[in-house]
Amino acid sequence: MNWLTNFVRPKIRALVGSQKEIPDNLWEKCVGCNAMLFKRELEENLNVCRHCGQHMKLPPLKRLEMLFDEGAFTLVPVPKVIVDPLKFRDQKRYTERLKEAQSKTGQADAIMVGEGKLGGKPAVIAAFNFAFLGGSMGMAVGEGLVTAARRAIELRAAFIVVPASGGARMQEGMLSLMQMPRSIIAAKHVKDAGLPYIVVFTDPTTGGVTASFAMTGDVHIAEKGALIGFAGRRVIESIVREVLPPAFQRSEYLKDHGMIDVVVTRHELRETLVRVLDLLTGSDRRPQSGLRLTAPPPPHGARIPPAVARQK
Repeated sequence: MNWLTNFVRPKIRALVGSQKEIPDNLWEKCVGCNAMLFKRELEENLNVCRHCGQHMKLPPLKRLEMLFDEGAFTLVPVPKVIVDPLKFRDQKRYTERLKEAQSKTGQADAIMVGEGKLGGKPAVIAAFNFAFLGGSMGMAVGEGLVTAARRAIELRAAFIVVPASGGARMQEGMLSLMQMPRSIIAAKHVKDAGLPYIVVFTDPTTGGVTASFAMTGDVHIAEKGALIGFAGRRVIESIVREVLPPAFQRSEYLKDHGMIDVVVTRHELRETLVRVLDLLTGSDRRPQSGLRLTAPPPPHGARIPPAVARQK
């Protein structure tokens, strides 16, 4: 036994220990087709599965880098808010959940705001992080949206919001619900200033986020296959007592029913936003697709307003 313990075992340990440890996070499973994807290749493809085209969640920092010209932007600081105003506790204290989410994501809360150029035009983009408590909208998120809207008005820039959220944050109760009217008012101020307000729906966009600022955009763009709705499918089916279509609440279904203007893949999103900004700001740049830069002529017999007639 001494020979095995003192000689053989150390040799085996030395042999095994000399091998480099393989990280356990090299692969990620696609939620659409269950394929195992090499994480580095997945990130290079903007978190889109090469096999089935499933659009997986994208961190807000990567989102901002993807959208802004040459990935260059400046983060806009979001004012701090009161932490845990209700002293809420369920299975854990709300403060503990916040600390865990902050440690996991490296963010103070579920929203990140950046300013820069998009297609050569000034833009302010507010992107949600679903990994932070499901992207839920609490006071910090509401403050982020208000700050982003004010900054867009100051810069005379387009205001673009990219939600990915399960809705209001229950740990903040009524204070969370108050962010719904606040965000709508912030978006209205941008519109009143004559600036574009664009919403980019990602998977998922649900609950109080959908019921507030997300459905008030000048243009609604959605990523392919995104879940968009207010209540969940089972809740709606129990109320209407009907079986809903398989694609119900998906971006393609909402486009067919007039709630979404265009559905694009993640690789097409930046160029689509550039073209939309060209349309909304009256740029002379020619489109690269079927989008018009000028309005079609009025139908025969239609009344032309005097102001338009004088311009002609």
